[in-house]
Amino acid sequence: MTAENFNDAELRQAMHRVRAEVDKAVVGQAGTVTGLLVSLLARGHVLLEGVPGVAKTLVVRSFARALGLDTKRVQFTPDLMPGDVTGSLVYDARTGKFDFRAGPVFTNILLADEINRTPPKTQAALLEAMEERQVSADGVSRALPAPFLVAATQNPIEHEGTYSLPEAQLDRFLMKLVVGMPERDSEVAVLRKHASGFSPRELTGVEAAVTADEIRAAQDAAARVDVTDDVLGYVVDLARATRQSPSVELGASPRASTGLLAAAKAWAWLNASTAVTPDHIQTMLVPVWRHRLQLRPDAQMEGVSADAVLTSVVQQTRVPI
Repeated sequence: MTAENFNDAELRQAMHRVRAEVDKAVVGQAGTVTGLLVSLLARGHVLLEGVPGVAKTLVVRSFARALGLDTKRVQFTPDLMPGDVTGSLVYDARTGKFDFRAGPVFTNILLADEINRTPPKTQAALLEAMEERQVSADGVSRALPAPFLVAATQNPIEHEGTYSLPEAQLDRFLMKLVVGMPERDSEVAVLRKHASGFSPRELTGVEAAVTADEIRAAQDAAARVDVTDDVLGYVVDLARATRQSPSVELGASPRASTGLLAAAKAWAWLNASTAVTPDHIQTMLVPVWRHRLQLRPDAQMEGVSADAVLTSVVQQTRVPI
């Protein structure tokens, strides 16, 4: 089915059903679920950062189950090879030829668990898949399924046994979502669910709420949201302000600006807005840009964070009326 077979109201209801299904398994992570939904609609990828045990993997698994899409999980370890992710050529003794054996990246939702526990060579195996939506081997390019989303989790880099993701890899993620500790009431609710027999391994009760056709139609609808020249200029002004900040060594790039625009259009569509407003831009700014800024060493030593810089940039940049 094509996008014309659906209307926006039905598609939005379907996306909200996804959120409701995830809520059956996950407590206190509404912001993370919203970020995943916006990234899916914007055809982007998500990096989730948080200490072990805050339900990063559970959120992604529940999200994939609610979407009803094919999903695969890869546990990134120091000895994982690039071919273990993308696939490799295997010799077939019967035919005397090498055949391509597809890796787990050939799926709709790839859960890259603890991506920063594997060396950069294996991390880089995802670059082509995330940007071009294809895998090349032996001179042949093989397209990945659509929709396709990489949801990667990582522990804070100061934890032992982790490798910092290179800038080129980070730039392929539309959003970086920080998954923190739940509030007290949410943590009590988590324990109550487990005391009642909930199993995070089985995800009992979480069902598919949408079809692949509806997801693709929603992506198309989000991409059609209008944006005025004033709002485009606002995005550019924000990006230029990050480059002029005294705390920033490398500011937001044009790719960062296009990512922010795509996320803002998806957020506007989810909220039934016909056009992107500065409010939509401001809401998406921090999660879309926080991992793209490179701070000066002296600013990092003083405890300055990318989030703080971006908050200051928003406050100091003129908003179009």
